[in-house]
Formats: sequence, C-alpha cells, structure tokens
Amino acid sequence: MAIKKTPITVAQGDGIGPEIMAATLSVMEAAGARLEIHQVDIGEKVYLRGFPAGIEPSTWETIRHTKAFLKAPITTPQGGGFKSLNVTIRTSMGLYANIRPCVSYYPFVRTKHPSMDVVIIRENEEDLYTGIEYRQSKDACHALKLISRPGCERIIRYAFEYALANKRKKVTCFTKDNILKLSDGLFHQVFDEIAQEYPQLVNEHWIVDIGAAKLADTPENFDVIVLANLYGDILSDVAAQIAGSVGLAGSANIGIQGAMFEAIHGSAPRRAGQNAANPSGLLFAAVMMLVHIEQPEVAARIHNAWLCTLEEGIHTYDIFKEGLSKSSVGTKEFAQAVIERLGRSPTTLKPVFYGAPAHLTDYTPIASLQNNEKKETIGVDVFVDFQGSLDHLQEKILRISDEHLSLTMISNRGVKVWPERIPETYCVDTWRCRFMSRIKHKPVTHQQIAALLEKFAKESIDFIQTENLCTFNGKPGYTLAQDEQ
Repeated sequence: MAIKKTPITVAQGDGIGPEIMAATLSVMEAAGARLEIHQVDIGEKVYLRGFPAGIEPSTWETIRHTKAFLKAPITTPQGGGFKSLNVTIRTSMGLYANIRPCVSYYPFVRTKHPSMDVVIIRENEEDLYTGIEYRQSKDACHALKLISRPGCERIIRYAFEYALANKRKKVTCFTKDNILKLSDGLFHQVFDEIAQEYPQLVNEHWIVDIGAAKLADTPENFDVIVLANLYGDILSDVAAQIAGSVGLAGSANIGIQGAMFEAIHGSAPRRAGQNAANPSGLLFAAVMMLVHIEQPEVAARIHNAWLCTLEEGIHTYDIFKEGLSKSSVGTKEFAQAVIERLGRSPTTLKPVFYGAPAHLTDYTPIASLQNNEKKETIGVDVFVDFQGSLDHLQEKILRISDEHLSLTMISNRGVKVWPERIPETYCVDTWRCRFMSRIKHKPVTHQQIAALLEKFAKESIDFIQTENLCTFNGKPGYTLAQDEQ
C-alpha cells in the first residue's frame, strides 16, 4: 500500500535560503516525513521580473492547493516601491496567527535566562500593518491603526486553544489601553471575555511597556503571550534574542484555510554560498509545519535529534562557544549531524513530545451576535491643513458653524488648543476641528455634515480628513477631550 504524502509548497528563497532549505529538506526526508513537495520561485528574482509583490500569479494556485508553505528567507530589492512579500502572503491567505516559540537552550547557547520557554502569538492582519498611511500636509503624516472585534476574537481564541493543545498553563495579554482606550481597549476587552471560557488556564493582562520590561527581565514568569500586530512583531524578536539567538527561532503563520512556515531571520546575502549559515530557524519552522500537517511523531524525532546535536557541542559559527562547543561545522555538516542522531533523545535538555495541533475552525464571532447596538452620529471631526496662526484659523472656522453643528474644540497633535490653550504647546500645520450637534446628543445627518464641509470649501479652508463622531447605545465611539469626560 502506497504511503499517503501531504502536498506542501517549498520556496528556496534568496541569499542563504537555498542552503538552509536544502539542509532542512534533507533532515525531513531522513526522518521519514511524508511529503509531496511542490517547488516555487518567490523573492528577489521574481521582483526583478516585474512582479512588485515578489510572487507570480501561478504561485498563488500552488500555495492554495497544498497543505502548507515552507518558505526560506527572501531579499526585497531596495527602492522601486516593492511590497513586503511576507505581509502580502499573510493578508492575502488570511494567515491571521503568527506563532513564535522562544526557548533557551542553556548552557549550550548563551543566555541570561536559562529557564525561558515563552510562546509569542501575534495577530497578523490588522493594526498598523494594514499600511494605510497619508501625507496630507507639509508637516504631518497619518497612519491608521485598525483593530476589529472579529480580528481580536480569532487571535485571542487561538492563543487559548494553543495553550490547551500544548499543555501550557497561562495566557498573558499585552496592550496599551491606558492610552489607546478604543483600539487597544477592544483587544483587552475581548481577551477578558474569551478568558472566561477557559477557566482551566490562568490569564493576566499587562500594559505593554511594563510587560515588555518584565519579559526582558524575568521571561520565565510568562508562558503564552498574545499581542496585536506591532507589539507582537517587536517583542517576538526581543524574546527570541534574549532566549539565545534570533537565528534559532522558527515561525508559523496559521489561517483557517492555509499556513506558512519560515525562519524569523533574514536572507543574509553576505553569508550566501559559504556553507556557514545555521539552518536551525528554518528547521524549527519545518518542525512546526510537521505538527500542523499532523505528522507530530516526525516533528518530535527531528526536534530531539537537534537537541542531541546541540548537547554534543556540534555548533555552527553563530552559536560556537570556546570551552563548550566541540566542533564548528557548516550548514551541510550540521544537518548531517542531526540526521545521525535521529531516534535519540537529549539527556541534559528536556525531550519534546508533540500531540495534536491547535486548530480553530470557522465560528460565529461574538461581534455578529451584538447587532442590536444603536449607532448615532452626533458630530464630526474635520482635519484641516492650515499654515496661518491659530487665531486666524479660529476666526475663519467660527464663521462656518451653523444651526445644526457648532465648533466645540480645536486640537493640534491631540492637544486641545481652543477654547483654552497653554502658550507652550507646539503646533504643526494639521488641526482637528470638532463640531458637535447644537442640541446635545441629538443625531446629525450626513447631509448636514456635507453642508458643513461645503462651508469649509467656500472659506477656502483645506479640509483633508473627516471622522464622524458616533455613539453606540449612547456610549461615545471616539476619544473625548478632557472637558468632555
């Protein structure tokens, strides 16, 4: 009876990519991984063939019709408006969860945190990584931080499911909701809601700055950490480095319909072709892939053989340590050493065992169950590009208030400068002018807002952005000024 193989897509990548991919594939083959490999080109050569995302249309079909995508690092050419291939793949394929285990291998890899074993789970599609930015005046640029309830629910629920599947005990959430009360506040709120469904797991929340400080100082106090996109990107690299080396860390990107696995380091073109690169990051990505495609026994076989190789002092140049390492080897030789130790378990480091992967199927988001909220528009913030003085701006804007909407505040970079202003406040050329319904809490219409903007146009005031001010069941859906509390 023929052995059923799982189809996967493999990209060799750029720089050291082909070398570490060859090493990784050789280890998986020797370990008995049941794979049907489909090779594709991505990265620098595809960018230079005229595809600004670094991937050809036909490659999407290959990725879509295989169970997983194992990707080596790529090089993005400088300049020319080339897009991030990683971000393109993650968002296009709906790979909403990024998982990065950060484990110390003391005493065989230098670290100040010998017992560190933390998993960073990062939201992959939203936050500032939507890349929606505007330059609308000479002085200022705007970026949109997008946080949605369904996006929060999926990543937070995945974090708890991952903790259960991997016999973890605690899930921690980091946000900055003392400042970003709506966007990060939503992430924290959803975390608290979903945590109630997992009473067998400890849950906690930290403000991201003090949480990051504690992670750097005492990472052994953390287990699984779930974060929004930007915080997760930064802190997963920090966690990998303090565990020992970014070069040892693998990464999984998980969606409902697909998955991509990669090392977290770059393509290191200066090391290409030297048989020097450490393949461990990509090898660990492959281990995560094998668990995902339900070959956990092969994943454990490879991981334990890697631990034996490390214990026995067979190290690549990046982790070589005089007095501890026994031999400095190249990429091919390191892979061969792992192959020779397949079937063995480490004696100093803890052996690993993998069970079933964490899976999150489609479900009905809590958000869709909360469709009875009453939404009302009660005002509008109008952002303007104005080069003159505040007094001149105020004079012009006060002339355009009407019977429906009146000016209640002008702010600059989030600081209120009218009706009261502290003289020391520094102002740039982008001003936010808040207009509220003349009758408190009475809704205004889009037609009334449009009529207001028409008056801005007649006064030759350059309005560059508007944000409607809405309430939901009477609660403000916008940031309040100090005197609006």
